[in-house]
Amino acid sequence: MAIEFLKGHGTQNDFVLLPDPAGGLDLTAGRIAALCDRQRGLGADGVLRVIRSEALGLPSEGEWFMDYRNADGSPAEMCGNGMRVFARYLVDAGLVRGREFVVGSRAGDKPVLVHPDGSVTVRMGPATVNGASVALVGDRNFSGVAVDVGNPHLVSIVDDDVAGLDLREQPRYDSDFFPEGVNLEFVNLLGEGALRMRVYERGVGETRSCGTGTVAAVAAALHLAGTDTGESTVDIPGGRVVVSMERGESTLTGPAEFVARGELDENWWAAQA
Repeated sequence: MAIEFLKGHGTQNDFVLLPDPAGGLDLTAGRIAALCDRQRGLGADGVLRVIRSEALGLPSEGEWFMDYRNADGSPAEMCGNGMRVFARYLVDAGLVRGREFVVGSRAGDKPVLVHPDGSVTVRMGPATVNGASVALVGDRNFSGVAVDVGNPHLVSIVDDDVAGLDLREQPRYDSDFFPEGVNLEFVNLLGEGALRMRVYERGVGETRSCGTGTVAAVAAALHLAGTDTGESTVDIPGGRVVVSMERGESTLTGPAEFVARGELDENWWAAQA
């Protein structure tokens, strides 16, 4: 059986996309980790399986479900950059009518709009501030705002240039506060409506971008400024996105690009089980 793949990215947060409408692939954690490995596989921050919602038996207004897995093989609730890549694929492949539709995810249904230039706007739902905690980078403590965007984040606003932080190792955090792990964002305020960010993603490591992380960063910055509405650009190592916050809703707009497509070697695939 030929196993089709595509390789794409959203602001250089990169993914292997696997079309699997009926859910026939045996997508084990080992196979996902091998696919994402940059030496023995294709290399990616995660895997996006394109599957029909009914094939998973999940309730959703959308015909298609984004089955997202982290690079270590663990499932994740939501990925904003992945959702943009996923939505653009559905349009490019002719699997949806029009450019505005709903995609299912473990964090619930997400309405999306694919623009003519290939960029995508995702309605991300609420970004909820739910406390405060601390991240430790080396021997330094960084206080942070805990934000839920369908997955957990801890956002630290820092005065030092985030480019100078050493994120080669997993920063420490309060595992009692975040029992399922957490995505860690480190943010500079650049002025009104502008942020710069680096992120250490749960189950992946430092990535060039994190869509839900950019939403969490804007939500945290607005919260600390005493409001919950506003719009901001967010510069990440992989590019720039725009995040808009309203009461009870957030949107993320940014690029989605494809760089390759092909077929996985069947013998290689079988050997990874």
